Amino acid sequence: MTIRTICQRQVDLAGSEETVQVAAARMKARNVGSLMIVDDDRCPIGIVTDRDLAVRVVAEGASGLELTVGDVMSSPPITIPDTAAVEDALGLMRSEGIRRLIVVGKDGALVGVVSLDDVLGWISNEFRSVTGVLERSSPKSLKREAAKAKGSR
Repeated sequence: MTIRTICQRQVDLAGSEETVQVAAARMKARNVGSLMIVDDDRCPIGIVTDRDLAVRVVAEGASGLELTVGDVMSSPPITIPDTAAVEDALGLMRSEGIRRLIVVGKDGALVGVVSLDDVLGWISNEFRSVTGVLERSSPKSLKREAAKAKGSR
């Protein structure tokens, strides 16, 4: 399964020149934990997360009205091709110690974002599918099916 199939394609953006306060207000209004910063070709140049705002602004006693998104964003962002396997995304998240990856197309343009929650949701669905197969092939299940077949004759 490729990351393209589970990534969130609706991505909230921010301009690198907008104030941190404006970006934080957008995060609150949209109920998101991150904003992507892209160039004119929609290629990611940074990401700002709620954690960035807490650590790089609030904890430093800085003003969200004076700092810009460009001042506090993580750049360059860690990206993953949309053709990568979900397992590769999980490995990259683990090795980089991050919860979100920016998904890009072969031209480097933003396709979406995938979070650890998205990956865990996919894994959970896979486990449910396997559980269904196991339940249908268990000895008890096979006996019930045999009894149903006998009763319908």
